[in-house]
Amino acid sequence: MPGTLPPDVLAERLRTTDAAAVMKLGRTFANVREAFELSGRLDEAWYVERATTSEQRTAPLADVDPDSVPYFSLALLPSPINNFVAPAAAPRVDGEGSVTVVGLGPAGPQWMTPEVRAAIAAADDLIGYGPYVDRLPDRARQRKHGSDNQVESERAAFALDLARKGSRVVVVSSGDPGVFAMASAVAEVAGEPEYADVVLNVLPGMTAAQAVASRVGAPLGHDYCVLSLSDRLKPWEVIAARLTAAATADLAIAIYNPASKSRTWQVAATKELLLQHREPTTPVVIGRNVGGSSESITVTTLAELDPDQVDMRCLLLIGSSQTQTVQRPSGPLVYTPRRYPAGQSDS
Repeated sequence: MPGTLPPDVLAERLRTTDAAAVMKLGRTFANVREAFELSGRLDEAWYVERATTSEQRTAPLADVDPDSVPYFSLALLPSPINNFVAPAAAPRVDGEGSVTVVGLGPAGPQWMTPEVRAAIAAADDLIGYGPYVDRLPDRARQRKHGSDNQVESERAAFALDLARKGSRVVVVSSGDPGVFAMASAVAEVAGEPEYADVVLNVLPGMTAAQAVASRVGAPLGHDYCVLSLSDRLKPWEVIAARLTAAATADLAIAIYNPASKSRTWQVAATKELLLQHREPTTPVVIGRNVGGSSESITVTTLAELDPDQVDMRCLLLIGSSQTQTVQRPSGPLVYTPRRYPAGQSDS
């Protein structure tokens, strides 16, 4: 590709390819470097100058001084397909399959780790909830298997069966795969005797809770817990008991899966329960589609929390007794101090 392409156009092409060469840099180098950064692939890229001559120079693209770049140079994005070795696993041999469970981050390539990106590029089969699989580029040599979001065990068994036949399988989750996601489902099925010989790896991703927290400061800067309001896999009585325990322990709380089309009352019930143990002025953060094109962040209080504003695309952060909200020109700053007052009693 030519280095004269606009950075956003070049970035989109870099996101959706295994390998690339960007030619004739010179004065275009700053834009090319920006494109690699926008695509989330700067750490994979190499710079080559005056190749095969006595003045040849190579270096990681991120380390190159723009003022030193001549016209006869290029940026290379090597294919990771033959370079990926899963953690705690031997290098792949022909016919040997594996399952790697990965977290894509909450949204967008900027929150996908290089390790996860390499695993996806090296996969034969990509498996996951349809919208998550759709976030990945189409590659002719790969097979995509999207499915409904309520068939986790079936999805896990399908992935493990493919691996037993020699496929290198990647199971994708949003956020971190170990937080109310596919790592647990795959591990549960992989524990069955018939899958004892299948190599299983889990690669972490950016959690949605920390992504939302980062938008307002550090509301999870001290002890906190993570809860799901979904009663599809556990009864509401268990959820209510855990909410009560977290509230009485004065933990900040990150709440996943707060509502859906079929679950519309849990947020109101959670608010009522928490108000029995927390002050009405307790800070609350509502993060919707963080990292996506329709991202929105709302900072409110427990008393003013409107359940009708919360849907399945949201994540809630409920502060502790120590969480503070400071109004600043750029917007509210929410943080929980790392120090806890000596002798502080529970709410």
